[in-house]
Amino acid sequence: MQSVKKYIAEFIGTFVLVLFACGTAAVVGCSSEYGTGYLLTALAFGLVIVAMAYSIGNISGCHINPAVSIAMLVSGKLSIADFIGYVVAQFAGATAGAAVLMALVGKESGLGANALYNDSIGLSILVEIILTFVFVIAILGVTSKVENSAVSGIVIGLTLTLVHILGISFTGTSVNPARSFGPAVLVGGDALSSVWVFIVAPLVGGVLAALVYKFLSASKEK
Repeated sequence: MQSVKKYIAEFIGTFVLVLFACGTAAVVGCSSEYGTGYLLTALAFGLVIVAMAYSIGNISGCHINPAVSIAMLVSGKLSIADFIGYVVAQFAGATAGAAVLMALVGKESGLGANALYNDSIGLSILVEIILTFVFVIAILGVTSKVENSAVSGIVIGLTLTLVHILGISFTGTSVNPARSFGPAVLVGGDALSSVWVFIVAPLVGGVLAALVYKFLSASKEK
């Protein structure tokens, strides 16, 4: 039953992330020409993480992102069974969030879907790996000490805001396979055909962050 509660929490968290953060992107736009919508979108993603971290964090850890979950799996902080449960819940929550968003603003808004940078698969993968690496290694670092628990949600939220401030101009910033899948599967077209990039690259970034952090923290202990 405890595992089921964790999965429900992950569903809710990812649902809120897509509805509110991707919803902000869909409503205000992400053009960097004037910056207002750009920054509002970046803040929306960060603020959702802060809100969810302090509401469901004590239940599931508030991963709401398969890239975070795979990093926790590699770090030995999540079982394979829970990893599968988390990812299924995250993808389901993201799809449900995108469906509600589409009912509100229509799929013509784009639903905050990601797009390839300059139509380049290689550059898009590189950008997403780097952004995800920075985001996930920050999570691993701030959650490694119990004394950081009071501020960890704020640090993680601000880090997600940071990577969005840079990444929106390139790919719209995914760093989260579930967040990308939900809008893409409903928008279809180019968003759906390229969504694999925003699933694979963040997972690679998450694994790299876990391996690098494990190496660095092990060296420190010695």
